[in-house]
Amino acid sequence: MVILVLNCGSSSVKYQLFNMNEETEVVAKGIVERIGFNDAILNYKPAGKEKISEELGIPDHTVAIDKIFQLLTDKEIGVIKDLKEIKAVGHRVVQGGESYKESVLITKDVIRDVEANIELAPLHNPANLKGIMSVENLLPGIPQVAVFDTSFHQTMPPHAYMYAIPMEFYKKYKIRKYGYHGTSHKYVSRVASNVLGKDTRDMKLVTCHLGNGASVTAVEYGKSIDTSMGFTPVDGLIMGTRTGDIDPGILLFLADKEHLSLKGVSNMINKNSGMKGVSGISSDMRDLELAYYEGNEMAALALNMYTYRIKKFIGAYAAIMNGLDAVIFTGGVGENDFNIRRMICQNMDYLGLMFDEVANHGIKGQNKLITKPESRVKAAVVRTNEELLIATDTYKILEKCV
Repeated sequence: MVILVLNCGSSSVKYQLFNMNEETEVVAKGIVERIGFNDAILNYKPAGKEKISEELGIPDHTVAIDKIFQLLTDKEIGVIKDLKEIKAVGHRVVQGGESYKESVLITKDVIRDVEANIELAPLHNPANLKGIMSVENLLPGIPQVAVFDTSFHQTMPPHAYMYAIPMEFYKKYKIRKYGYHGTSHKYVSRVASNVLGKDTRDMKLVTCHLGNGASVTAVEYGKSIDTSMGFTPVDGLIMGTRTGDIDPGILLFLADKEHLSLKGVSNMINKNSGMKGVSGISSDMRDLELAYYEGNEMAALALNMYTYRIKKFIGAYAAIMNGLDAVIFTGGVGENDFNIRRMICQNMDYLGLMFDEVANHGIKGQNKLITKPESRVKAAVVRTNEELLIATDTYKILEKCV
């Protein structure tokens, strides 16, 4: 069964085409960037062939997806003969609110709910909807599935997801912790079984999705019971340009002193803070580590703050789960930056985590243990694959509908 997975951003569309046979394979993948501009870039990589890049004008998501369809069916470089070979399309949808604990077949009611949650994810849900409606326009009637970033975290208990604000605001606006990166946390918490040699549904894990955006989740016996991101993705860990946890009184103080509007405060905590704000150098971990090794004190401070915050969450989540079996690293930084993993895992002997410097060094994008054999608490690198999870959920839902 051929399934297309789309991850639509405000000005981009990531895509992968899967053949869901006995050994699931990626038939083609790529990304369209700078949608809405005359110099948009379309990347296309069919399996076993060279990547193709093209610069062209792409005014909207429908045109972008139509271009993807044209490439997939091209006589020379295509991978399918006809679009009818695509049996379903799976979409990443960031915010599902409290309504969706699992992935679902997209209906008019689902679309209404995604629209209703736009105010909870104003940068993401509108783009996700554009992808859904574009497919409906281009391939009317094809089954579509929504896989929500927030659904994995719907197993959190109320004492973990509620905020200590007047209850009327929860009832009125549904202000609570939702958590994000759920598709990634769900995927790696399952795949970790292969690396750890034990069913992770019998284990207590802390999964660390570390990239430009970052979050940590306490996964107890396969279920999310707490996560670092909250009502919005700005909460929790220090990120590339986001503050993470911050005393809200600071925002009131700075708004008064710097005469900041609400938009000004939002820009500060979302776009101008985090690693970029502390270091004054960059939000990119590679740039910061280069500066760190050159002796830049602010780069060193930023890296120490970043890893310190992650260690705090690992310790806190070990406490709420009354124990810990393994720490999982994933995401662009978690999978590829052995120095960051080293800084986090050092001096965690109290947990029974015996870090292995040799095993960790140089690992990039490999599924591997990075603790010593005698370590009671394991640490491992696990590559995330959100697109595969979306394709798998889409396949399962389609099977039920047939």
